[in-house]
This record gives sequence, C-alpha cells and structure tokens, in this order.
Amino acid sequence: MSERPLIGQEPTLTAREVAARAGIPLPHLRRLWRNLGFPERGDERAYTEEDAAAMAALGTVMQDGLLDLDLTLNVVRGAGLSMARLADWEVGAMIQRIEEAFADAEGRTGSPTEATEWVLGKHGNRFEQVLLYAWRRHLEAAVARLESTRAIDADPHTTHLTVGFADIVGFTALSNELSREKIGDLVEVFEARCSDVISAQGGRLIKSMGDAVLFVNDDALAGYATAEGIIHVVGRDKRMPDVRVGLATGAVVMRLGDVFGPPVNLAARLTAVARRNRIIVDHATADELPTDQFETRALPPRPMRGFGVMEPLTARRL
Repeated sequence: MSERPLIGQEPTLTAREVAARAGIPLPHLRRLWRNLGFPERGDERAYTEEDAAAMAALGTVMQDGLLDLDLTLNVVRGAGLSMARLADWEVGAMIQRIEEAFADAEGRTGSPTEATEWVLGKHGNRFEQVLLYAWRRHLEAAVARLESTRAIDADPHTTHLTVGFADIVGFTALSNELSREKIGDLVEVFEARCSDVISAQGGRLIKSMGDAVLFVNDDALAGYATAEGIIHVVGRDKRMPDVRVGLATGAVVMRLGDVFGPPVNLAARLTAVARRNRIIVDHATADELPTDQFETRALPPRPMRGFGVMEPLTARRL
C-alpha cells in the first residue's frame, strides 16, 4: 500500500536535497529519519516538501542551540515510537468503521487507503487538534511532576515511585483456546479497564504488553488503590480472566516515557508469585502503607531472579 495519498504530496526530493534545505549534514539527517522510524531510501526521490519542512524545523532547533544532535535524536525517537503505536492503534480500532462510513457516503467499497484519505479530508484537522491538545496537557503534567520531585531529588530523571505490574493469569492457555479476534478483544478490554483505573488514581500507564500492564503511582497508598481497582474491574468480573498484581517502591529512572530500576524488575517478579486476584508487595511498599489501614503478612522466603532470596508480603485493608 502506498502512503502517498495520505501524505497528500508526491515525493520529489532526495535525502541530500532535504539535508541541504534543513541545514543538516546528510549523515545526521539520515539518523534523524531512522530515529523517526522510517526506512532510508538511498538516493531516490522519496521525500516530500512536508518532509523537508519537518527536517528544517529540527535543523532550526539545533542551530538555535536549544538541542544538540544526541538530544534531538532522543526526542524524535520518542515521537516516532509514540506516533507509530498510536497510528497502529487507531487503524486497528477504527478502520472497519471508517470503511463502512466511506461506503455509505460514496456508494461503493473502497480500499483502506481510500477510506482513510476520505475520513482525513473530513475530520483530519479535528484529530490533529485532539493530538496537539493531549500533548500539551501531558507536557504540562510532566513539568508539574518534575517540579514536585525536584524538591526531593536534584536529578530530574530519578524519582521515588511505587511501581505496579499487573498481568492476566494463564494468558498462554487462553491464547490457545480463544480465536484471534476474541484474544484481541480481551486484551483491548483489559488494557482499557486498567488504564481507566490507573488514571482515576492519579497514576500513569507506562506500557502495555498485551497480557500485562506496567504503571506507576507517586506513593504506595495510591499504588495499592490502583492495584485494588484493577482486581475489582478485571479479576472480579466473571467475564474476564483472573489477574495478579505486584507492587514495589523505590528510586526509578525515567527516560523516554519508560521507567527503569530495581522496583520495576521486582514488581514483575512479585507478580509471578502472587495468587489469583491478589496483591503482593515488597517491604518498602509495606512500610509506606498506613498501619491503621492495612495489615501485611510475610510469605515464605523464596528465590527471585536478580534479587536472591526475598520475603514478599501480602497486604489487605483492615
């Protein structure tokens, strides 16, 4: 499938010509292009005027001294990854409805490209408005989080969080039993419900891995409320499979929308030993839960890959 109808322009420029217009050395332009997630096209005339304008905008930012090449590469990689996932998500969720709407309006069946071009002509500016709005709102929230953590830690990339990992019990067996369509529906409902709970508790959904979600909250109490909510809307629903949730608290590194560090790995390890529709926590999380609201109980010590022998705990509200 050609992407040209959606872009709206015919490719008339080479990479060398785009680099010259943008004021960016050709090797750097090629790296920026790859980091956006697009394949190189050698010396072909594979680039549009819009491509050149976007690269020129990056060139101006670098020439002004705001970002150097390495930081620009990081920024465009994050944008490319996010937009690629968003585009796949939108196509998967909406293409059937878009094709139906196109057929109703035009009186004929069109290709996915024709139908998408048609809907972008009618509503593309509205989708772009929402996209820009969401980006600005999330940017505001990210800066606010930075300001709140700076009072505690001078490193803007490291912060103290409760990390949660929730996964579907027996997903592999379910995958073998259900059709691809039903598995897709299950994963979509699971992620949508988890995302709703996480947002309601002031947390952030870091990533979804099909049968599991990784999320963070600013403190253990909110993390537990998130885990509790996920079990309520997923594990307690007879139409949904059971879930398990692990919580770990500590210093994590935040980069490119992801989180790294021992609490992240430990939360995943704890989930593996949790019972169905139960929450397992580490000692750091247990120590932060109010003792007048929660009861914790130590489980038998067991080996956990990367952490040696550890003593996980169960936690429940009084």
